[in-house]
Amino acid sequence: MKKALIASTALVLSAGVAAADVTISGYGRTAVDYVEGRDQEAQVSARVRLNVHATTSTDQGVDFGARVRAQWDQGDAGIDSVSPGQIYVTASGLTVAVGNVGTAFDNAGLLYSSEVGLISRSFGNPSGAFFAYSSKAYGSNTFLTECDDELEVPCSTIVDNQSRNRLGVSVEYAVDALKARFSYVDPNQTVGGTTEEIGVSVDYNWNDIALSAAAVKDGAGESGNDQYFLGAYYTLAGTENGVGLNYIDNNSSDTFVLYGDYVVAPLTTLSAYVSNNDAAGNDTDTAFGLGARYDLGGAYLAGSLERGYDKNVRGDFGVRFDF
Repeated sequence: MKKALIASTALVLSAGVAAADVTISGYGRTAVDYVEGRDQEAQVSARVRLNVHATTSTDQGVDFGARVRAQWDQGDAGIDSVSPGQIYVTASGLTVAVGNVGTAFDNAGLLYSSEVGLISRSFGNPSGAFFAYSSKAYGSNTFLTECDDELEVPCSTIVDNQSRNRLGVSVEYAVDALKARFSYVDPNQTVGGTTEEIGVSVDYNWNDIALSAAAVKDGAGESGNDQYFLGAYYTLAGTENGVGLNYIDNNSSDTFVLYGDYVVAPLTTLSAYVSNNDAAGNDTDTAFGLGARYDLGGAYLAGSLERGYDKNVRGDFGVRFDF
């Protein structure tokens, strides 16, 4: 691993720069968030996310880049709202990244496809602990697995391995309809004896069928915390309607989720799922959710209603715009 990092550094220092570009993107969203049984059941949820992305290309056609994210969520003081950085190099479909990387398991193409609503949640999401791209400073967020979207970890397990010395390395290769990923995360590279997470995933599109598979060993740096995922999604020919089926081995429980999307009218899409999880302590093994989205052109309205494994209801409704 150290030899690979030294080689990458030498390549960066020796490459001639031809062009550079810096962009800022992100989104803003706000919604009413209802969770049955919470002290204050109805609350206002808000988020502002800024992605700063800098790229440069060498005379040899190799692209280098760096990215960092600033994110504020309702209730944040703001002091730890800037993420650790990521540096990457890409050429001929191969991308190698170092730092705060998106991990292979978390980036599996269909892992979060059953999510509904503006906040993008699903009880069919993975419930085990594993590393992912961190939107905030290491240690400032608790890595909860159902409460986030876009390459983030879900809501149920607090991850303690958030050292500032965490090192991530990811490799992604994309060619035609195939995308393969590998990731390695050392929770703290400055000390010995830490358990390292290793993940792999593969996505493949074949006609109207999308297939996805992933595995992670020692997720979140916990020895023996191995998890697996298989998913498939079928899009009806000539439409945006589809149906998917996911299976997740969460290490301590299994989850099956059947989900689908249906365009009921121009600019309006309904999504729904039903999931089964056999975790000990569930009040029921079946959860389900229904969501709707209306495109405003440059923004969209979305909402959802779900019932979880504790038989409580949660829902959201609000607006989001991207820039």
